Amino acid sequence: MGRWSLQLSCAALLTFSGTVSAFYLPGVAPTSYAKGAQVPLNVNRLTPGEVFSDKQLHSVFSWDYYHPAFKFCRPEGEPKYVSESLGSILFGDRIMTSPYDLKMLEDDGVCKALCEKQTFSDRSAKFVNTRIRDFYNLNWLVDGLPAGIPYTEISTNTSFFQRGFPLGAVGDDNTAYLNNHYDIKIAYHQAGKDKYRVVGFKVYPYSRADNKDLGGGKGECGNRETSPPLTLSETTDTDVTWTYTVSWESSSTAWATRWDPYLHVFDPKIHWFSLINSAIIVVFLVAMVAAILMRALKKDFARYQRLESFNLDDLSGADGNAEDGVQEDSGWKLVHGDVFRTPKNPLMLSVFLGNGCQLFAITATTIAFALFGFLSPSNRGSLGTVMLLLWTIFGFIGGYVSARVYKTFGGEAWKQNIALTPILIPGIVFSTFFLLNLFLWAKRSSGAVPFTTMLVILGIWFVISLPLSFAGSWVGFKHAPVAPPVRVNQIPRQIPPAPTYLRPIPSMALVGVLPFGAIFVELYFVLNNIWFGRVYYMFGFLFLCYGIMIITCAAVTILLVYFLLCAENYHWQWRAFLTAGASAFYVFINALLYWMSNLSFGSFTGVVLYLGYSALLSFLFFILTGTIGFFSSWTFVHRIYGSIKID
Repeated sequence: MGRWSLQLSCAALLTFSGTVSAFYLPGVAPTSYAKGAQVPLNVNRLTPGEVFSDKQLHSVFSWDYYHPAFKFCRPEGEPKYVSESLGSILFGDRIMTSPYDLKMLEDDGVCKALCEKQTFSDRSAKFVNTRIRDFYNLNWLVDGLPAGIPYTEISTNTSFFQRGFPLGAVGDDNTAYLNNHYDIKIAYHQAGKDKYRVVGFKVYPYSRADNKDLGGGKGECGNRETSPPLTLSETTDTDVTWTYTVSWESSSTAWATRWDPYLHVFDPKIHWFSLINSAIIVVFLVAMVAAILMRALKKDFARYQRLESFNLDDLSGADGNAEDGVQEDSGWKLVHGDVFRTPKNPLMLSVFLGNGCQLFAITATTIAFALFGFLSPSNRGSLGTVMLLLWTIFGFIGGYVSARVYKTFGGEAWKQNIALTPILIPGIVFSTFFLLNLFLWAKRSSGAVPFTTMLVILGIWFVISLPLSFAGSWVGFKHAPVAPPVRVNQIPRQIPPAPTYLRPIPSMALVGVLPFGAIFVELYFVLNNIWFGRVYYMFGFLFLCYGIMIITCAAVTILLVYFLLCAENYHWQWRAFLTAGASAFYVFINALLYWMSNLSFGSFTGVVLYLGYSALLSFLFFILTGTIGFFSSWTFVHRIYGSIKID
């Protein structure tokens, strides 16, 4: 009965996670336009896309829309930046105004010239042609809705919108054609009398060499079938005229569901197979761990109870040998006087654990928010903003856990603990991010985070997060340490040689692969969405995979610690942390395999950026899983030694 209820609960959770994408919580309100009202079209950065010929990504750099080499028409005066959230800026969005003139339900199908013809020099032509061959996409926005082109997935025969549209096309002879004409199709939904809302935004780009500017904003757009494509000469100057048409079409799509065509699940069966496979593995793993531990511990407790019923002073030699036999069979009890001994370098371990708990709270809360629809894709940058906000607020948790653990370890350098907890790990992350950002600055990529934004992050860190962490540390040191259930001996016990499978490297290799196995399929889809600019919204699957990873990580670490204690090795604290955190090594190896199979960077800078961000992600995953492994083992050790009587 319990098994069926669990399956029904999981199915209901996934069903609910799919339905929450159909509505949006406060933060993004619909905008209604009257007939003839100006509908702003904003432009965003140019981003690399998937090259269909080899199914690979050839660049990681994004470029500003108004980069001089592209020669895109500018609005009167200068283009203005559209206000963005902090998370949107961190993720590379650079939204600006454009000269496109869109008026609700007017100028339907009229050919317009955007500006006077632009002249491409040989240098600009080489730059643009390279971007075309790397399949760069233009990203436009109307009413917060990204421009898309219809796309049909062959494997499932399902249609959806792919965000962005190509800068140009590549012919069979590797000739680059620049798209200089755009058919803009906007779908609207009538919400009331003279109230219209944008519910669809498609752009069909074309390359036409015979476009003409007739003056006064009017243009001649050429013929779709007979117009020759436009090529940019890399030896002489090339004149280009930009034209566009706008058409309006009524739609029954409600404003709340206008994002549905963009939220396409690639290979949905793989998601389900991966989830079912991981669930089966974790059920068998937890059952095996429970059976081994319950059977072994039950037998150990029974033997100890029998020994306690004897009068040890009157035992015969045979009974004494039996006692020795019991002790030899149950090594974990022999180290009861050393198992709670302070580990080596307790300061560093406590700092890692404090930041790990902070990261655990951030991850769990963010996934929960996304699962219930708070992080709608229509609210650009909400994911990054929420994560930064949670990191700031949860600094209190990091400081409290670090101080409480360090006090339990008997540490005395409390000032160093208070200072290192909010500075060490965030400092490593920020320094790595800053160094990688220097490469983007050197390339003049629009993905580079502005220096002023860096200052804002530093301000949030030192003005808000740091005091909250200090407050958490103060509360943690005020609380009493967690008392061990048994007394610690003054003289450490000698540790016998360990079998091969319990040595650090083999045990890390064996244990670390299992938590990674629970998430590697979903990790592949997450990487695909990050690098190929797709919208990831399957937070129901991600939530369940995250839970499975936690259970797997805890189960295998507890089993390792039990075997370690049975081998009379009481140095379990760092071993639990490092062994569980070893799954981060597999995450980095997976990133390398993904790079070799899906990415093809033509520059050293692109390789550095990819490896740098992958290493940073793996490091954070190491802290997260290591913390899960440590505290699950901590709980286990306290429970088993608190259940026996020690004279």
